[in-house]
Amino acid sequence: MKLHRNLVFAVVDALGYIFNEGEYADKVVQKTLKRDKRWGSRDRGFIAETTYDIVRWKRLYAEIAEVKAPYSRANLFRMFTVWAVLRGIELPDWKQLEPVPTRRIKGKFDELSKIRKFSESIPDWLDELGEKALGEKLWTNEIKALNKQADVILRVNTLKTTREKLRKILLDEGIVAEPLKGYPYALKLNERANVFATKPFKDGFFEVQDASSQLVSQFLEVKPGQRVVDTCAGAGGKTLHLAAIMENKGQLIALDIYENKLKELKRRARRNGAHNIEPRHINSTKVIKKLYNKADRVLIDAPCTGLGVLRRNPDAKWKLQPEFLGKITKIQQEILRSYSKMVKPGGKLVYATCSILPQENDLQIKSFLTSEEGKEFTLAKEKKIYASKSGFDGFYMALLDRK
Repeated sequence: MKLHRNLVFAVVDALGYIFNEGEYADKVVQKTLKRDKRWGSRDRGFIAETTYDIVRWKRLYAEIAEVKAPYSRANLFRMFTVWAVLRGIELPDWKQLEPVPTRRIKGKFDELSKIRKFSESIPDWLDELGEKALGEKLWTNEIKALNKQADVILRVNTLKTTREKLRKILLDEGIVAEPLKGYPYALKLNERANVFATKPFKDGFFEVQDASSQLVSQFLEVKPGQRVVDTCAGAGGKTLHLAAIMENKGQLIALDIYENKLKELKRRARRNGAHNIEPRHINSTKVIKKLYNKADRVLIDAPCTGLGVLRRNPDAKWKLQPEFLGKITKIQQEILRSYSKMVKPGGKLVYATCSILPQENDLQIKSFLTSEEGKEFTLAKEKKIYASKSGFDGFYMALLDRK
């Protein structure tokens, strides 16, 4: 591979914003890719994948490069050099890339590869937390799986097409996608591609959604004609799936505390042809109380640490702080106790997170079931999904029946 100066400089600039300014990797990459209209798909792919790669392995590369935060521009170039050497890429004779003894980089890499916090590039506190919560074997396997690049998974929008038809349409666009066994709405791309630029995406035939995430809406056992509430809808990935399962029949109320996310949901719903969605902004407790005892089905896709989705959000490892777990588990329990009141007698509730920690998952359900609000509920079934076992994102979901 030949390195091109403008692409390498774009990567280094992006890393500066992510590591030093605390900006989100996906937003930075998005912005960076718009910098030069002459860049083709291969150039854009190099910038995006190299940036994410160095973000993913930040601790390991910084240790090998012997640099510490905040990272100067020279430091970032040193980390880039480590990345290139470990991939066997020949370094050009640029003044920004200091001559580095290749053997020393590889030797240090071999030495650090024996220590998990370096080999899997994670903060000490997170490594200790993961091992304590999941046990050494599962945590080691899990963090290794979460450091792999995520596959591109599509969810077919059954309001507009079928999985087989979508497959053929994508093939006409030069995109090969295979159905996934056990995931009725999923197609997995054989090779990465910018699917957002395709006509079928613009026509609302599919959404990009991980295979594990697709299981959540199915877990709620919704039926056409019901009143369903998605309580933490965000921009509506799961809301749109629920609308498709409901065949646009019944009422689907999408709640969120962020109004801008609901605006994005409205835009996506129009593209998807989902007409039974009613977005409602949670601007006071009245919005919640009005729905007490009114819903056949309630989905709580709770805010969480996001440890199950590190493959697609590698910068979350560096943004998470030890005290956040205590705060978020308290919020999760409050949400469970308040939002569960929307379920009418005989209705069902799903509590889900994209985390792999028991503190956010089954322990939350146990705590809820012993509470005053939880005494009317029973646990029907639960599912723990680990990236190391499924090959997809880590998730938890519990289905509760109200008596």
